[in-house]
Amino acid sequence: MAADDEKATSPGDVLRALFNDYGPCLVLVDEWVAYARQLHDQGDLPGGSFETHFTFAQALTESAKLARQCLLVISLPASDTTGSPHAPVDDVEVGGERGRAALDRLRNAVGRVESSWRPASAEEGFEIVRRRLFEPLIAPEQYTARDVTARAFYELYRTQAAEFPPETREAEYEQRIKAAYPIHPEIFDRLYTDWSTLLKFQRTRGVLRLMAAVIHSLWEKGDRNPLILPATLPIEDPRVQFELTRYLSDNWLPVIAKDVDGPNALPLQLDNEVPNLGKYAACRRVARTIYLGSAPTATAANRGLEDRRIKLGCVMPGESPAVFGDALRRLSGAATYLYQDAARYWYSTQPTVTKMAEDRAEQLKRDPDAVVAELDRRLRADLRKTGDFNRVHPLPHSGADVPDDWDARLVVLGPEYPYSKEQDSPALLAAQAIYEMRGNTPRLFRNTLVFLAVDRARLQDLDEAVRRYLAWNSILSEKETLDLSPHQVKQAETQRTSADSTVTARIPEAYQWLLTPVQASPQAPVTWQADRLTGQDALAVRASKKLRTDDSLVTTLAGTVLRAEMDKIPLWRGDHVAVRQLVEDFARYPYLPRLKDATVLLAAIREGLSLLLWMQESFAYADSYDEAAGRYRGLRAGELVTLSADNLNGLLVKPAVAQRQLEAERQPITPPSPQPPGPGPGVGLSGEPGPQPPRPPEPPASHAPKRFHGSVVLDATRAGRDAGKIADEVIAHLVGLVGASVTVTLEIEAEIPGGAPEHVVRTVTENARTLKFTSQGFEEE
Repeated sequence: MAADDEKATSPGDVLRALFNDYGPCLVLVDEWVAYARQLHDQGDLPGGSFETHFTFAQALTESAKLARQCLLVISLPASDTTGSPHAPVDDVEVGGERGRAALDRLRNAVGRVESSWRPASAEEGFEIVRRRLFEPLIAPEQYTARDVTARAFYELYRTQAAEFPPETREAEYEQRIKAAYPIHPEIFDRLYTDWSTLLKFQRTRGVLRLMAAVIHSLWEKGDRNPLILPATLPIEDPRVQFELTRYLSDNWLPVIAKDVDGPNALPLQLDNEVPNLGKYAACRRVARTIYLGSAPTATAANRGLEDRRIKLGCVMPGESPAVFGDALRRLSGAATYLYQDAARYWYSTQPTVTKMAEDRAEQLKRDPDAVVAELDRRLRADLRKTGDFNRVHPLPHSGADVPDDWDARLVVLGPEYPYSKEQDSPALLAAQAIYEMRGNTPRLFRNTLVFLAVDRARLQDLDEAVRRYLAWNSILSEKETLDLSPHQVKQAETQRTSADSTVTARIPEAYQWLLTPVQASPQAPVTWQADRLTGQDALAVRASKKLRTDDSLVTTLAGTVLRAEMDKIPLWRGDHVAVRQLVEDFARYPYLPRLKDATVLLAAIREGLSLLLWMQESFAYADSYDEAAGRYRGLRAGELVTLSADNLNGLLVKPAVAQRQLEAERQPITPPSPQPPGPGPGVGLSGEPGPQPPRPPEPPASHAPKRFHGSVVLDATRAGRDAGKIADEVIAHLVGLVGASVTVTLEIEAEIPGGAPEHVVRTVTENARTLKFTSQGFEEE
């Protein structure tokens, strides 16, 4: 063999004899391709030429095969994920064209006698890592702890099967947990399935290096979790991060720092903002799981992890999967590098359209007019539902934009006038200015306005939501220009829909302050009452409900209440007051009830005029007043009067004054006394009486009826309706006559063939006694 070394030739069969003489022997050859690719075709090298080297390779393999106790182990670069040993490999592994040629020649030489060994599988990796990195389980309590942990995780997966992948509900998965203990099998699945596809990742050595760094970091931190899950990998630790990025491009470092794990990473910020998520570090755990399962396959056709597999890598016994589902939704809506396609999520080194939307939303801070215009559009759409208001005035620029009319209206102040409980709140100042002035002239009808203002603390959230919506909307409007992929378009549409819903929800949350001017009496100053609105109804609907509940907006007014208000202030102008004047009074003075509009007052007048006790509780009505004659024209009371908002020329008359005129007009008129007769046909020329003409017959004496009686049979099922009609159409006219005495008697007679039950007898008897029946009772026959 020394001569062959000197000549740089293959020793041939001498190797077989050498193996037999010194056997048993094990020959290990590593990095053979890296050595062979350095040889050239000239014979001036100590190791021989390129061709001579592969002659030696053939001789070595044949000699090892023929030797009695010899094992030759050669490592060659793996092809790729296809599993075929003849598939092409990457230049990174073999070193270019020369390396490919060397690998092909070695495959030909070795392939004739080889027995290929597969790399370690995930199940074999369990035992490799455990033997290399952990002490063996010896004590019975250690086995008990392992079994209890495996059973707890298996029961979690079985009882909530819809939240986790289907294989986890099989009994075999519990055995996998025991075999991998204290590491969760999902970590090995991701490393041996996804990370092993990377060219530089070595299935055994790479897994050992990574898990050694992970275990050391967790041990230093005193981690007490029952298993090491993908979610508990301390990616923020520099040693672990190095092992997870050494096989990837440098572009992944900013991805980890911003969206995965670190002191300034988004998941940590979300956990700090939402206590329910921060309690479990849910966002960080979700981000770590997605990174471990998606980073090595970012360029694959089927990228990312399903949401169920993400939960598998996060959830521990005693925790709710819904918490991590919420964290996943929040993270996908805010992360810069996290992509989503239906139920699959993955990280990429390219920013998503989310980053573009964030940048555009930030730019909109310099364009507040666009935000105000969008808010104005949404407010006008919401305010189409006016509630009990006849009109609503959204975002007026000044008092000149708010008319001075009789009907109650809601004024919605713009976002530049937020409300706070400070004395100089911009909302209060703006409301006072509109309340007092219409443009350059004082406002007359001030008791018609109430104001709705945005909360200063909630305004920032509303502004942010509107800017996010505008940003997503602008991206979709430019999708052709931006050359967005179908997936990015779908993501933008989803995010725009979400942003639109957020704005819709935040508008009622922000516009929550109802400002109402209040005056207790004519002498008291006007003060402002601020009420917080709640609920999800339209803005005007919520405001009108609150005002009605507090009696600050009157939609129905009783005639007796109107009379009381007229007497309390008083609102009479002498013995009467014009209806138009009364309408203006209620619209002008804030110490009076705030009426929805003039129709409320007219309805109260009609009700008051129809009362039988109008003398005591309401008023009379006249068409006009004749000052020359000192009487009211068209005076009437105690009857229905037709009133219209188009004609407010009538008068309300004090009852005593009206009663005097009505009584005077009811007295009979005395006819004039007859004149003495002069010379007529009954006197002759000589003055002697002549024949007298016959006297005209005297008119019969007028006999007015002085009594009325009547009886009627009522429908027993609708007695109340019929009795009310009789009271209005008959009794009211009789009671209205001066000096009339009217008695109404109600007789009830019931035939009950089957007999009245005991409870009916008791109820009817007690009620009749309470209602002061003069006679009542049940009879057996």
